[in-house]
Amino acid sequence: MFAPRSGGPLLVTAAALLLVGGLGAVAVLPFPLPVLVLWVALCAVWTFSAWFFRDPERSPGEGIVSAADGRVRAVEERGDELLISVFMNVTDVHVNRLPLTGTFERVGDAGAGHRAAYRPDADRNVARTYELSTALGPVRIVQITGVLARRLVSFVGPGTTRQKGERFGMIVLGSRVDVFLPRSRVVPTVRAGDRVLAGSTTIAREPR
Repeated sequence: MFAPRSGGPLLVTAAALLLVGGLGAVAVLPFPLPVLVLWVALCAVWTFSAWFFRDPERSPGEGIVSAADGRVRAVEERGDELLISVFMNVTDVHVNRLPLTGTFERVGDAGAGHRAAYRPDADRNVARTYELSTALGPVRIVQITGVLARRLVSFVGPGTTRQKGERFGMIVLGSRVDVFLPRSRVVPTVRAGDRVLAGSTTIAREPR
């Protein structure tokens, strides 16, 4: 399955054109070597794009789940909030999923610049913040751009309610997703360096 609204229809169309082009080229053999090289190169580009925009089905994990695939870069207390930050490599699935059931109260863009997402000052990069009301209280999810990742994609808008594990957006070419949870209501279950999967890996739970 391909990521919704982010290349699926285009990839299907491109695959059909490449197939027709390849069959047409075979039908008129011999054909110039440059044409063959071009066709192979286009197939390689399509293969990378299909792999990049992959969107596997996931079963929601227990507790509060990760919003992104990748590696946990930070687990920090910031005032009344607990920050769990995940860095997405270019090899990770780029579709972001909801950590817990909630209603999107506000979606807004802010920031400037495109610093490397793993740097501390990347907090000031162009970013999109999702403010949610949940059973635990207010929760924020922040998609942060990076040096190459400059396209933020949203599948939701204010007033939308989604269940835990459902897709809400993606960042094209990687970067970082920060989740801010009410610190008094949760206990982290991951630490910096852990690998996580969006929608399925538990990153926090309510205290017992």
